[in-house]
Amino acid sequence: QVQLVESGGGLVQPGGSLSLFCAASGSIKSILSMGWYRQAPGKEREWVAHVLSGGSTNYVDSVKGRFIIYRDNAKNTTYLHMNSLKLEDTAVYYCHLNDGEGGDYWGQGTQVTVSS
Repeated sequence: QVQLVESGGGLVQPGGSLSLFCAASGSIKSILSMGWYRQAPGKEREWVAHVLSGGSTNYVDSVKGRFIIYRDNAKNTTYLHMNSLKLEDTAVYYCHLNDGEGGDYWGQGTQVTVSS
């Protein structure tokens, strides 16, 4: 089994920055991708960003140029640095890991609230 633990959420004003951290542990055989999803109140969970095994990164259009995702392969961790935060970025953010062998794993979620 694989466990994902997130941290770093909180309250921030519009235009501010916040960083999220996720650590994976357990029986990790391989990692195809690590990344982040988010779910705002009343909305479906949406993909935000991920880092693939080769190191390439991808972002949803709404966060391009504002969010940066990093992955430490040796430590099985991923970071999401969020800049220029907007009200619409408010959501519960979930860390996600796909092991490329049929395993999809989720963290418990961390709340990010952007409010003045």
